[in-house]
Amino acid sequence: MHKNRLEAFTDGVLAIVITIMVLEIKVPHGDTLQALLPLWPKLLSYALSFIYVGIYWNNHHHTMQVVKSVNGTILWTHTHLVIWLSLLPFSTGWMGENHFATLPTILYGINLLLCAIAYFIWAHSLINHHGEKSVLAEAFGNDLKGKISIVLYCLGIGFSLVNHWLGLAIYSLVALIWLVPDKRMAKVLS
Repeated sequence: MHKNRLEAFTDGVLAIVITIMVLEIKVPHGDTLQALLPLWPKLLSYALSFIYVGIYWNNHHHTMQVVKSVNGTILWTHTHLVIWLSLLPFSTGWMGENHFATLPTILYGINLLLCAIAYFIWAHSLINHHGEKSVLAEAFGNDLKGKISIVLYCLGIGFSLVNHWLGLAIYSLVALIWLVPDKRMAKVLS
């Protein structure tokens, strides 16, 4: 099967996810900077989630440059990924609305963890379809960054039980790790 519809579907879903997240931030009554102060938790949670959606979109885009075709398994594992990404507006909104309280911060971490696991499963379904010796398998390599991210999300969820700011710091650390451009796909394309 061709990969084009998968790419278009992902682009559309992620655009909607970002739109829903920003619509959760209500415009304050007042025309001063002080009127914006009560919004800082929502703005901070939105910014972090926007970065995450951007990271997923970028990695998805680069991965699809190497993908030759897709099959039913890939479509279903991709749908599994999109389910968790589409829940980011909810977990983001709940966390921001409640000023990073413990339970919303834990749920946000669980959402991020499930996105990471789903991406890992999707990547392996791509590798299985293209072969262990494919360019795609070479590009993913041992996926150390992906595995470390899953471990860090688990730590972040655990640390959120102790102090929600520690959990949020770990979730932010994972985003910083992924903001460093991942050259694996670009390397195999050149």
